Amino acid sequence: MKLSPRDATGYFAKPKPDSTGLLIYGGDAMRVAIKRQQVLAALLGKNAEEEMRLTRMSGADLRKDPAALLDAVKAVGFFPGLRAVFIEETTDAAAPPILAALEEWQTGDAQIIVTAGALKASSKLRKAFEGHRNTYAVGIYDNPPTRAEIERILAEADLHNLSTDVMSAITDLANAIGPGDFARTVEKISLYKLGDTTPLSIEDVDACAPASTEASLDEVLNVVAEARSGEIGPLIRRLQSQGTNAVSLCIGATRHFRTLYTAASDPGGPSAGVGRLRPPAFGQRRDRIVRQASAWGPARLETALTVLTDTDLLLRSADQTAPTMAVMERALIRLSMLARPR
Repeated sequence: MKLSPRDATGYFAKPKPDSTGLLIYGGDAMRVAIKRQQVLAALLGKNAEEEMRLTRMSGADLRKDPAALLDAVKAVGFFPGLRAVFIEETTDAAAPPILAALEEWQTGDAQIIVTAGALKASSKLRKAFEGHRNTYAVGIYDNPPTRAEIERILAEADLHNLSTDVMSAITDLANAIGPGDFARTVEKISLYKLGDTTPLSIEDVDACAPASTEASLDEVLNVVAEARSGEIGPLIRRLQSQGTNAVSLCIGATRHFRTLYTAASDPGGPSAGVGRLRPPAFGQRRDRIVRQASAWGPARLETALTVLTDTDLLLRSADQTAPTMAVMERALIRLSMLARPR
């Protein structure tokens, strides 16, 4: 059976004890690993390894010894409780013994938990787990974590009753960094507040958030939209050293200013316009868009989009002779000057 993302969240938190197995697949190995850890902990409890109720093997091991899986599934444990066999880094090359074990599985056998990278719809593993009457398959994609997922991670770290502002800051952080970094950051926050009974503050979150020496595209675009022209040059140099090219920067800037124009031109005002954005904006990002759209207004944003369109055409022109990043930097400085109050 194929689980939707919404159903998968509930299943990871409370897996069926009488299920034959579960396939978790996706291109981001860290996201897949986090979900696998969650479901195994929920299914077997914390002491499964010490009680020898969890058997681990890899897809490569299974190809060398195809009978190992069925032996582990049928083995009788020394300790009471549910058992599972976890197979990681699996590909379709290891599908035959897994499919055979699914067919031989009976009530009381160990559950078969499989993780894999990105799998096509034609994958033998996907077809087997999606088509079996008592197994589940879940695709993990590079989507931002949901509110429920963030709240679960915070609850596991014993962080409760957070203010709206702090929750918004943590949500922004979760969207900005990878899932592994976010889990480690929440753990760090939990240790930072150990024994401290005062409410968690934004300053506490900032103190524990991972520092970054890299310039981000959003950082540059916010500098431009907020008329901080003196900061553009150094940020451009850092972006260029990280491999960002002028065309990508222009595309990102155009997308940002279109978002501002959509918000600013809404009949209900920028606040109402931000509420209609798709994908939606939350927390600090939402507040920043409202401020920038209000400061610019529709007329100046139309001018900004014209400047960016002309710059994009110039960057893609065969007659372009000036360094492309210099052309883009000049356009951003021009926009920054345009943003200044009159």
